Amino acid sequence: MQTRRLTRGGLQASVIGLGCWQLGGSWGEVSEDQAMATLHAAADAGVTFFDTADVYGDGRSERLVGRLLAERPGEGLVVATKCGRRVAQEAANYTPEALRQWAERSLGYLGLDRIPLTQLHCPPDAVYEDDRVFDALDQLVADGLLGEYGVSVETVAQGLRAIERPGVTSVQVIFNAFRLKPLEQLLPACERAGAGVIVRVPLASGMLSGKYDENTTFPADDHRNYNRHGEAFDVGETFSGVPYDVGLQAVRRLAQVLPEGWSLPEVALRWCADAPGVTTVIPGARNPEQARANAAVGDRPALGADVVAEVEAVYRDLVAPHVHSRW
Repeated sequence: MQTRRLTRGGLQASVIGLGCWQLGGSWGEVSEDQAMATLHAAADAGVTFFDTADVYGDGRSERLVGRLLAERPGEGLVVATKCGRRVAQEAANYTPEALRQWAERSLGYLGLDRIPLTQLHCPPDAVYEDDRVFDALDQLVADGLLGEYGVSVETVAQGLRAIERPGVTSVQVIFNAFRLKPLEQLLPACERAGAGVIVRVPLASGMLSGKYDENTTFPADDHRNYNRHGEAFDVGETFSGVPYDVGLQAVRRLAQVLPEGWSLPEVALRWCADAPGVTTVIPGARNPEQARANAAVGDRPALGADVVAEVEAVYRDLVAPHVHSRW
């Protein structure tokens, strides 16, 4: 498994990581035993970077990742968590006191003395302009609660504003075959600034697995059921904001041009990992088999120019009208 520099401070991450939202909630039920088996399978396959958040299952995901760290000491595993979504999304709630409380809560759940990387979890636009927030994060680093901090963003504009802050060491953003806009400005800007790029939702909530069709259904507690139109949070987090029927059309077209020996999810993940400026790609997994299959992409060669061109053509022809101007 290839590793890359994750942050300005020098943290390293496997090129394929594991996103741990699915292990906390909002993706249907995953038992604790299944979650731990999935985490261990990822680590066994060479994954060293695990991304979670305090809001995933109200701490469940952090506790599970904390168990993994305790059960595999000395293996160089790196955890990044996120904070800020447990309160109403108003800039006034991002106080120095709240930031410290969130950090202390995550430390307890993760079983750590210091969090390697904490990220603001898609905060409101006004937070990026609030010096108090970033001064408070700097203080948490100085006090030893945080190693480094970054941001998880919804929009390219937010990411570009964030890296103007000298303490912001990484940017997490949705980037996949259905969301190409970060290629234009954000990824090059992060590369110039030395900020890592963490790619979330690389399979467009599973749409790019190629397993869904018009008859696919999702559990009531799965965001792919209850957030199709942004009813609970930003619609861009569900199927990357692409209408379900459009996503199916795009997937079927991509499936016709797969290189020999490659599956659609392998191509989708490798395409993200190959993009200039990307540090790590964090697909989720609900079981060990998915975790191992995702991790194996870290050993695959770069995609050919013909495949890259086809991804861009499908995006331009079918997907861009629905997403490009929004995020």
